[in-house]
Amino acid sequence: MLCDRKILTRTEAVARTTVLKKDGKIIVFTNGCFDILHVGHIDLLEKAKSRGDVLIVGLNSDESVRCLKGEKRPINSEKDRAEVLAALESVDFVVIFPEDTPAEIIAEIRPQILVKGGDYHIGNIVGRETVESDGGRVVVIPLYEGKSTTGLIEKIKEM
Repeated sequence: MLCDRKILTRTEAVARTTVLKKDGKIIVFTNGCFDILHVGHIDLLEKAKSRGDVLIVGLNSDESVRCLKGEKRPINSEKDRAEVLAALESVDFVVIFPEDTPAEIIAEIRPQILVKGGDYHIGNIVGRETVESDGGRVVVIPLYEGKSTTGLIEKIKEM
């Protein structure tokens, strides 16, 4: 698939962002499970992209999602979730991480801007200290009202 070149290994992501930063590009990072993509995700990704030049999405691996959301999740495999994200115009690169949090990948990529959705309080955002210690900033994007993967799953169950 054409989008495959936007899905990077951890090593590729670090190498690519190092070059991009040397070229003066502003790297924006956000992360999540993105299990069933919905309009709230699209809104977050577009607003995140608008904060810089390159948007990298850290994607929780299948095992990571199971640890965070339970044994019945994810609905979609990490490969499928990565390809859907990579197909979006606002997403420049996707990197899958196996840990429960993106702390390690953020420390390796060292983005100038870290973006999270409004369900997070700025003081609890993983990677905040790393980004701020480099002079970067953390941005919280208000949630798109009424849209969530959990809500979609519940709606499907009710049908």
